[in-house]
Amino acid sequence: MKPVILACAPVAHEGSRIPPRTQNPLTPEEVVEEVGACVEAGVSVVHLHVRDAAGRLSFDLSRYRRTLDLLAEQGIRVLINGSTGGLSSLSLEERCVALDEKRTQIASLNMGSVNVRDTVYINTVPDIRFWAGRMSERGVIPELEVFDLSMIEQCKRLREEGTLPRRLHFNLCFGFPGAIDEDPAHLAYLVSRLPEESSFGVIHDGMRDLTLLAAAVAFGADQIRIGFEDSFACRPDAAAESNGELARAAAAMILSLGREVADYDYARRYWLGAE
Repeated sequence: MKPVILACAPVAHEGSRIPPRTQNPLTPEEVVEEVGACVEAGVSVVHLHVRDAAGRLSFDLSRYRRTLDLLAEQGIRVLINGSTGGLSSLSLEERCVALDEKRTQIASLNMGSVNVRDTVYINTVPDIRFWAGRMSERGVIPELEVFDLSMIEQCKRLREEGTLPRRLHFNLCFGFPGAIDEDPAHLAYLVSRLPEESSFGVIHDGMRDLTLLAAAVAFGADQIRIGFEDSFACRPDAAAESNGELARAAAAMILSLGREVADYDYARRYWLGAE
């Protein structure tokens, strides 16, 4: 079977309760150290938000750019997935500032609004068209963040109108409080509704073990994601001390299911169509 791309989102959500002995990377140096360990474990894509020194979402690109500079200086080969999301009061322009950095190759594109805890994560259709248009202008590949079945149908409509490319990469999102929960049956149904000429990945917010990601691998996922943005745990009895620990556990799980972990060259061809 085709290899599984392993992605990492190394920095925890703003306001997350950090477990004891777990070091959430915030400085560019800390992020790069964590990403380097993840790459050694098999990670080939890193998902980064533009943040300030306290980890809050920001539109100041200086720390984001410093992180990319350090990755290049240290020879860490990893695809850069920038964010246009995150619960915040940032404007449309500010939320997609990562697209202004030419080294951003992929970017998350949230495909609709959804309840998250006690608030609404707002992503209107005009918002989506704006961000998709900016990605097209910058030559950035959209990763379509899907929180329920209706968003898959929305992707199909936006593809037909030309807002989205023919090849769609879905990132199916589970476990967010207020959105679809982490039942493998829900995963199976969403996968069954994906259109032709598309591929998919899975993230599990609040993950306590690797069950759902293992189901995704068994269902043929092209990519799975780990990292402190999603969860501090890969087993129910203890939090991981580092993103590298999560990456090593996910890589071992992929191998145990008879699939290989994709290397950087494969991930680059998959995402960018480039050698």
